[in-house]
Amino acid sequence: MNQSPESQALSLVLIALLRGLLYAEKDPQNWQSLMLLQGSVRDYVSMLGLELIVDEDEGFAWLRNRIEAENELPSLVSRRPLSYPVSLLLVLLRRKLAEHDSQSGESRLILSREQIAEMLRVFLPSGSNEAKLVDQLDSHLNKIIDLGFVRKLKGDDSQVEVLRVLKAFVDAQWLTDFDAKLAAYRSAQEVTE
Repeated sequence: MNQSPESQALSLVLIALLRGLLYAEKDPQNWQSLMLLQGSVRDYVSMLGLELIVDEDEGFAWLRNRIEAENELPSLVSRRPLSYPVSLLLVLLRRKLAEHDSQSGESRLILSREQIAEMLRVFLPSGSNEAKLVDQLDSHLNKIIDLGFVRKLKGDDSQVEVLRVLKAFVDAQWLTDFDAKLAAYRSAQEVTE
């Protein structure tokens, strides 16, 4: 069955979005098609209980479950519970990104594993095992890489780039909720000490 060029472009965009984040930089052809076919994409994914989120300024798009469709249809986009260390690392990276944006003219935030470990040390109990911290950091970073919030730099696995999509997922409300959980966690730690 031969598809029209527009129909084929729509199919390719939908497939890319259903697989995960679509970046303008990584996939310019599908990005351009998305910009042209945005209305058709929105209509199609709406039938599946999804909504299209596009950040043209930052150059990325993704699908998420429509809130009003959550009780009507089975969820197509899975939610992933995050462990405390992964959540903490996301918050720290998000804050570092906000700090970077306010203080630097550079668009890319690149951090070394050592810088990230230093950010985490503040939240660990005193006397924590350094070797264990490094092993766990690699595990947590790999999880965040899998989620698409950071990527390793080519040719230098000791550094990562914090991707701007993190701003869209870790918003002010998410930070506020996490701060409340962090305060409860600190209170519980103080009681046990």
